[in-house]
Amino acid sequence: MRIVGPQLNCHVQCEAILRAVPEWFGIESAIVDYVRNIETLPTFLALDEDDRSIGLMTVKMHFPQSADLYVLAVRKEHHRRGVGRALLDRVEEWLRGEGVRFLQVKTLAPTANYEPYDRTRRFYEAMGFTPLEIFPTLWDPRNPCLMMIKAL
Repeated sequence: MRIVGPQLNCHVQCEAILRAVPEWFGIESAIVDYVRNIETLPTFLALDEDDRSIGLMTVKMHFPQSADLYVLAVRKEHHRRGVGRALLDRVEEWLRGEGVRFLQVKTLAPTANYEPYDRTRRFYEAMGFTPLEIFPTLWDPRNPCLMMIKAL
């Protein structure tokens, strides 16, 4: 596996990955928004030995010192193989080089009681993210948002 990026306009590969994991990306309007925004946001791709896209991580800069891990997805058959960790390591290296000090991520809050996102939160916690705040209606009441943060 190798990580490439940051790059723009890789939305075609990214859309295929997002659609391959409907447990995490099952809301059509959200997929459309992610794909549209990925066109112009710095994105990193994980490629397998045959240069097929198996994972993505896109970053959104809010301020020179802080960034948002806008979207992360890894094809299910590659879960628990270090793809997410490798993407995050490369993104953090790049962000530190850009002078970014804080990285945040928004994910489904534990109050939603949905097992796939229990695994997502465990991944972020293992990567050093700390829960910061729950926003019960940021997305909608059925999808409460948990903001997590990490100092770089």
